[in-house]
Amino acid sequence: MSMEWDDEFMAMFAEMVARFHTRDANSGERFVLPHEQEMLASIGYTPQEIYGYVEDYARLGDPTPSTVLLIAAARRSFFLTVQRGIAGSTQLRETDLPREDETLQDIGYLPRIIRKAESKLYGTLPPGVMYYCAKDRAFLRSHGGIHPADFLYVVWGAHGDRQKVVSYVLRMMSSSKEHSDSKPSA
Repeated sequence: MSMEWDDEFMAMFAEMVARFHTRDANSGERFVLPHEQEMLASIGYTPQEIYGYVEDYARLGDPTPSTVLLIAAARRSFFLTVQRGIAGSTQLRETDLPREDETLQDIGYLPRIIRKAESKLYGTLPPGVMYYCAKDRAFLRSHGGIHPADFLYVVWGAHGDRQKVVSYVLRMMSSSKEHSDSKPSA
């Protein structure tokens, strides 16, 4: 009996984390084994993408394996439905990303994370750029506790309409503030 892709992904992620602790590797291409590369390609992932998550989890404990799986599920779904299993051929250049200090409706960093999310969905992130890096994590957590996979789905559903993403972020921020304001003080 063969494993479902998500079970295979989780087992592979755990093996990679163990390997990271025992092997000096600083590149996804050299670190990810050939059979793992095949599995990753089947869901629209590159070795460098998974390596970034393995490295951060092994060193920092963040993002968690379940979060990595949910991000992968969003990418896989986009890859199989929108891209029909054909990976994007043109890599985004790091210089094409908005600067970290750019704002959208006075929300700093939002233009950059939207562009990274779009590129993550299309599988065109530059090799040195990771969706849900430490700065992305800080942004999403401080702007309403947005889950990175949810953000990918919102960006996907917005179809390039930045205002829809802004509205979602503002709604999440407002909801988060309402929850924190309604907590009884100790």
